[in-house]
Amino acid sequence: MLRLALPWLFLLLPLPWLVARWLPPPPGFSGGALRVPFLGGLIQSQDARRGVLGRKVRLAHIVWLLLVLAAAQPQWIGDPRAIPTTGRDLMLVIDISGSMRAIDFEVEEEPLDRLTLVKRVAGRFIEGRTGDRLGLVLFGARPYLRAPLTFDRPTVKELLGEAEIALAGEYTALGDAIGLAIKRLRERPSESKVIIALTDGANNAGQLPPRQAARLAVDEGIRIYTIGIGREDTAAPNPFGAWSSEGASDFNRKVLEGVAKSTGGLYFHALDAAGLEEAYRRLDALEPALGDELWDYVATPLYPWPLATALILSLLLAWYRVAKGGGA
Repeated sequence: MLRLALPWLFLLLPLPWLVARWLPPPPGFSGGALRVPFLGGLIQSQDARRGVLGRKVRLAHIVWLLLVLAAAQPQWIGDPRAIPTTGRDLMLVIDISGSMRAIDFEVEEEPLDRLTLVKRVAGRFIEGRTGDRLGLVLFGARPYLRAPLTFDRPTVKELLGEAEIALAGEYTALGDAIGLAIKRLRERPSESKVIIALTDGANNAGQLPPRQAARLAVDEGIRIYTIGIGREDTAAPNPFGAWSSEGASDFNRKVLEGVAKSTGGLYFHALDAAGLEEAYRRLDALEPALGDELWDYVATPLYPWPLATALILSLLLAWYRVAKGGGA
């Protein structure tokens, strides 16, 4: 099927005629009469010149038409193709509070802080979620929406990779972060809505307790899976910059288990890199990325053809003018 991306550009077609009609004649042009004794021969010569000029004008009009057609961006729309989708909206809620600086993970003998490991593992999880609409909420002392729900998985992964520890504050507002994810999912008509919340500490900031956020999720038919990472006694920086075990990683397993269980989800505790990998593998099995289909269309641009034809005809006009010594 042929389609024009910018059909309104055809309004420019009468522009040359309007310019010729309303612009004043060039300097030195005179419309006065001149008496000559060889009027008959002059008329015949002028008739021949008018014929040549008429052909050149028509050719110029064709060039203009081709240029306008190319500017309107003609496209050939191919047959529809199916894109697999799950019909699922999945919000990733990830902790970037100060305690995520703790370096208590190791991959191939390389020590890693918690957030770096989460970026790697969750990034691979995002890559495999073909067909899901993915969103990303990051939180510390306050949550913020980093990526709205989208099929653009590479962008969501990139935005996660750009996350910085304590960018949203040192404390942990898990309940508010879940509440923000629920708000974004509530706006969608999807039948399957899932939140995967990852944190390394207890809720110690914000206005909404996690258990109350879970009740809101139940009302909206949203499942919540929770992942707790790290050990309770791991030293981490407190809001004053000092490293200690007191309160820096106050892990509340019962709250995370309760939030997940009350919404029909599951709780995972990752003590090491392998445990975090396993948590995301199980999530892939519990919420498989399979489902209905979307239909997409491939548009092939056709503007090079009229543009190339206009160029060839313009060169032909220029050559003819030079060959005739610049005559009309």
